[in-house]
Amino acid sequence: MTPDARKRLLDGLGLVDWRMRPDRLAAAPTAPADHAPALREPAPPATDPQPDVAPAASSAGEPAAAATAPDHDTQTVAPNPSVDAPAPAAAQAPAEPAAPAQASDVSRMDWDELEAWLATRDHRGASRPVFGIGARDADVLIVGEAPGANEDAQGVPFVGRAGKLLDRMLFAIGCSRDTNVYITNICKFRPPNNRDPNADEVAADWPVLERQIELMDPKLVVAVGRVAAQTLLDSTQSLGKLRGTLHRYPRRELDVLVTYHPAFLLRSPGQKAKAWADLKQIARRIASA
Repeated sequence: MTPDARKRLLDGLGLVDWRMRPDRLAAAPTAPADHAPALREPAPPATDPQPDVAPAASSAGEPAAAATAPDHDTQTVAPNPSVDAPAPAAAQAPAEPAAPAQASDVSRMDWDELEAWLATRDHRGASRPVFGIGARDADVLIVGEAPGANEDAQGVPFVGRAGKLLDRMLFAIGCSRDTNVYITNICKFRPPNNRDPNADEVAADWPVLERQIELMDPKLVVAVGRVAAQTLLDSTQSLGKLRGTLHRYPRRELDVLVTYHPAFLLRSPGQKAKAWADLKQIARRIASA
């Protein structure tokens, strides 16, 4: 369009032609002829949305910065839901495990606390602990060596054929695990393959047995079987030499009587006469208590 034609067009519209001052003309950008000015792309948002996951490690192998400022940082930052949201449970650090209770704590536990504490111990391959059963205020405490397969399955000491025989023997002298006898073992977890408990297993469960004796305060402990007798009396003598007389518990003022294990009597029924003599001695001891 020529300058004259442009002026006539603007005059007809009631407009005045505007021109840039010569001193600014050199600094002004020029648009390509016959083209509309290029449109500016909108600016990206200040922050890109972040996925709701924990920050990934940097390429250098160092951990990325924490999503939130440390507690001692006094800078105030507006919350950003996409950044400040807690990481999923799988990405959070695991809680510190509770410190295991020490054996010294056992000396202050009551019956229920002691049983609950035992359940938290290393099962050493067993299914469950076998704490004990019977009258906790009884005068007679019967102690075997360790749970077998049946005891491990049920969580009760002296069950199966041997347990039934023991119940019949006790019934013959007016005793019962339901009324006036408490039954437990030196070891509270079944040893693998029903073997005799070793020294480490005895030591691990010994504080529980000692606390049971303290809580119960019996008049007589009956050691059932060779392992129980030798362990309680701290002796290496055979069961044949230990049975038949009262012994003194090495760690307290308490009588200990040794007798055969019911499982042994099932294999050797000829020894039942000796076991009956032991039972009568238990009955006499109870009567005189």
